[in-house]
Amino acid sequence: MREEHRKPRAYFGGLAGMGAVMFTHPFDLIKVNLQTQQGHLSIPSLVRNIVRKQGFFALYNGISASMLRQITNTLPRFAVYEIGRDFFGHTLMGSLAHSSLAGIASGIFGTPADLVNVRMQNDVKLPMEKRRNYKHAIDGFAQIIKNEGAITLFSGWTLVAARGTLMTLGQNFCYDLVKKYMLSTPHFKDNVVTHFTSSLVAAAVSTTLTQPLDVIKTRRMNAKPGKYRNMLHIIHHTAKLGPLGFYKGFVPAFLRLGPYTVLLFVFMEQLRLYFGYLPEDKEEDHTSPP
Repeated sequence: MREEHRKPRAYFGGLAGMGAVMFTHPFDLIKVNLQTQQGHLSIPSLVRNIVRKQGFFALYNGISASMLRQITNTLPRFAVYEIGRDFFGHTLMGSLAHSSLAGIASGIFGTPADLVNVRMQNDVKLPMEKRRNYKHAIDGFAQIIKNEGAITLFSGWTLVAARGTLMTLGQNFCYDLVKKYMLSTPHFKDNVVTHFTSSLVAAAVSTTLTQPLDVIKTRRMNAKPGKYRNMLHIIHHTAKLGPLGFYKGFVPAFLRLGPYTVLLFVFMEQLRLYFGYLPEDKEEDHTSPP
């Protein structure tokens, strides 16, 4: 089939991410709220408190920053991965190289939106007098620059880059690996079933790899100035809860990242199949039967 030869365009990851996040943003908000709690609060209790006090749409607090994050984080991460995959090849070392480059790209370009996203989501559990009350993502940028300085927008960018590297390995590399294996058997074809299965495995791997860094990153971005002296202070503070403290919010993280990863790759594959480009060196194969 012609569609099997199509390749994704560089911006497909961002478009697919924006579509996926419309369904998964509430899970991300719950995850952020759990990660910034030093005590223990169950997921049902947290959701009940948010909806009762502020209404259902409070679960979409920060959606503008979350959408912007897909453009500034997911789009460059997927674009660099796709370009790097062709350049470095499909070896393990090559995959580590372009996954790292993709993670660095996500850290540099995605941190400001990620910072605003975390803060807007965390607002829902704070008392009215302590909220930052960003109207939307752009307003968040403006207030941070005005009150804290532009450099604050890149607070924790190294953590975002490290997380982006692990996320790329867990999502993109694992997805490609599982999909390639499935297509090598006679039981699967390049369709939604294969895309769904591959992305579900990728979601489990990426959540496990990134959760400790995600907890530290969330605490770093949401902290008031001076709360933590350095990164080791955050790690020490989190470790007081025991090893599982680094996996706080794992269930909502997977509940968010699982559907997000599945929707992300399903949407991206559909974009590839219908709107991807056909490499010139494969045009001669288009007339051959499937």
